[in-house]
Amino acid sequence: MSAFDRLAGLAVRIGGYRLEGRRRDDSGFERRTTIVHLHGAGEEGAGEDVVWDAESHRRWQEAEPALRLAGSWTLDSFSRHLERLDLFAGEALQFEVYRHYRRWAIESAALDLALRQAGRSLAEVLEGTEGVASPPRPIRFVVSSGLGRPPTFEPCARRIAAYPGIRFKLDATPAWTDRLLEQLAASGTVDVIDFKGAYRGTVVDVDTDPGLYRRVAEALPDAWLEDPDLSVPAADAALTPHRERISWDAPIHSVEDVRALPFAPRALNIKPSRFGSVRALMEGYAYCGREGIRMYGGGQAELGVGRGQIQYLAALFHPEAPNDVAPAGYDWSEFPTGLPPSPLAPDLDEVGFRRRRSQDCDRPSSVDAP
Repeated sequence: MSAFDRLAGLAVRIGGYRLEGRRRDDSGFERRTTIVHLHGAGEEGAGEDVVWDAESHRRWQEAEPALRLAGSWTLDSFSRHLERLDLFAGEALQFEVYRHYRRWAIESAALDLALRQAGRSLAEVLEGTEGVASPPRPIRFVVSSGLGRPPTFEPCARRIAAYPGIRFKLDATPAWTDRLLEQLAASGTVDVIDFKGAYRGTVVDVDTDPGLYRRVAEALPDAWLEDPDLSVPAADAALTPHRERISWDAPIHSVEDVRALPFAPRALNIKPSRFGSVRALMEGYAYCGREGIRMYGGGQAELGVGRGQIQYLAALFHPEAPNDVAPAGYDWSEFPTGLPPSPLAPDLDEVGFRRRRSQDCDRPSSVDAP
């Protein structure tokens, strides 16, 4: 029986919902998310909307609870119901993938609620499923950190001094110097390099630089090379000798997207919010397992329960991978000391779809009025 088959028939009774805004400011950047609280039968389930549009969050939080979510469902029938709803009330979206993000927020809350109403945990329901760690294992994680403008090794050096076992996932840019690459290589701390070559029209777009691709691949021979832009022939040629290390993130929203890649991948960054539905996510995990594709998890700067949920999934499906799911704080400009080290104890709730210590992820954010 597949993972989704074990979840599809879970009954969930929804009486209504409320929204809770979260925000964080760091170095002049404001991040907003929305916590979705579904309630019913004396229980509450939670999920987190990670749309990268502060105004969209404000509009949703300020509107009356207008989505038709109430009723008695199975997890599968509720998911199919969501397919027919406009979760943005006609709002014009900058990126269509935002529909997946909001749907995941609602579906993950429904999964949490269904499990709580059943008095069971996600780990318990999935126990014995092929590809699921049983019991859940400690979560190895990496830290995403900006290297400044101009980029220097200093942000990494400070974190290494505070947390000697730390590992990194870093966004490479054409401004990276050979000296910086030498320092990164000498540190032996880099597990993943993200070229951001699959983004278009976003604030994180990075120009395609075949020379950068070649320099990074040669300087860091053990790192995964994520989301290069292979549409540029020179860039493709630069990474042809390193294809076994190329992984993908931004283009992956379904099994169909994996099959459509230019060549079979050895690894993928699986972000639950990109898949949108529980079904699509579980199908993605199963496909990667069958095809021998390594998986690691990724986050989207969650400010609440969503961070604990992606850590929960990492503990079940890819605990020993370079998961970009570090506890909040590691990525702050002025990061605190005393954060839990990698590997992170699973520490799962006895019921539902949450980690007990997911409140650790809440500390950087403030709570907006509902």
